Amino acid sequence: MLTYITAGESHGKGLISVIEGMPSNLTVKSSYVNSQLKRRQKGYGRGGRMKIESDTVEFLSGIRHEVTTGAPVSLFIENKDWKNWTDVMSPQLVESLDSDKAKYNPVTKPRPGHADLSGAIKYNQRDIRNILERSSARETAARVAAGSVARQLLEQFGIITYSWVTGIGGVEDDNSPVKGSIYYGNPKGDKKILHEIYEDAEKSEVSHPDEQISEKMKRRIDEAKENGDSLGGIFEVVISGLPVGLGSHVHSHRKLDSLLAGAMMGIQAIKGVEIGLGFEEGRRPGSAVHDEIKYDGKEFRRQSNYAGGIEGGMSNGEDIVIRAAMKPIPTLYKPLRSVDINSKQPFEASIERSDTCAVPAAAVIGEAVAAFEIARVFLEKFGGDSIEEIKKNHENYMNYVSNF
Repeated sequence: MLTYITAGESHGKGLISVIEGMPSNLTVKSSYVNSQLKRRQKGYGRGGRMKIESDTVEFLSGIRHEVTTGAPVSLFIENKDWKNWTDVMSPQLVESLDSDKAKYNPVTKPRPGHADLSGAIKYNQRDIRNILERSSARETAARVAAGSVARQLLEQFGIITYSWVTGIGGVEDDNSPVKGSIYYGNPKGDKKILHEIYEDAEKSEVSHPDEQISEKMKRRIDEAKENGDSLGGIFEVVISGLPVGLGSHVHSHRKLDSLLAGAMMGIQAIKGVEIGLGFEEGRRPGSAVHDEIKYDGKEFRRQSNYAGGIEGGMSNGEDIVIRAAMKPIPTLYKPLRSVDINSKQPFEASIERSDTCAVPAAAVIGEAVAAFEIARVFLEKFGGDSIEEIKKNHENYMNYVSNF
């Protein structure tokens, strides 16, 4: 089974991803991973840390001369700010910490909207830094790295992952090219439309394909920053080129939509996930929700893609469409009130980070975690120890499907 774990803290030495189950003989390039890490750091409204960090990956094991060996793949991303936190975050006991520096003192003031208070209570920690360091969204760099390896596997089979932002702070456009091209009949196998939307979104500082809407979003972010506030938004991930039958209907934990929704909800600050029409299906009659089936002489196709590419917990051959809602970043320049865990006295929450909006970055993270789940079920279906074996299994299945 393909799986991964991450380790590391926000201000520790670095972040680690360990991937188990990656087949041998897959070409994996660090330049590909680095390009995805760079995309994660983009976006209008990001804070100062993005100027400090310029993430790059170092392969520690499982890859030799850019080719996987079948052994666990481990990846390391250095925290450039580690030099300023070496004593504070040292795994070893440091007895000479300068107590005059506030950052060396225990953190006892939990921030609203964070893991601080719940984590401190759960793990019996009187220094909240032991919670906030791991719960920080900095950890997602390790997930993007793992997802980038999975993407290189999927692309061997023509499976491509895209994303873009559809709304920030209430600024949306229901008539955008995004919704018009995907939900209402994007031709299967024709990636031109998707690629054009993706390319337009990549040119935008807020990852929206429409220039006018992008400017409105940027103005909204500027207003929030001026007011000491923050903004959330909505992004979409689209995965194209999947065969029919990934996932399963037989158990809830094997359903593809369940796996994808869980992966999305595992991203920091994500509070809602939709597949296809999602919540809109609760407002429509069945005749305006379900995708009619036709046979074009070569294959079975849907007349539309309201289901978002998944029916009965399995891929149906159409593009998978996932939408996720990100809450506003809870650390504000206009602080919210909280209570010190030791003194029990009220205070205004401190600022641990300074992003106003990170929705474009969340979209890239969404791509990564979705790609890894797709790779997981792909290997479950076509599994083998080497990429050559997997390609044979995939070819046999595709021949079977074309003759069904």
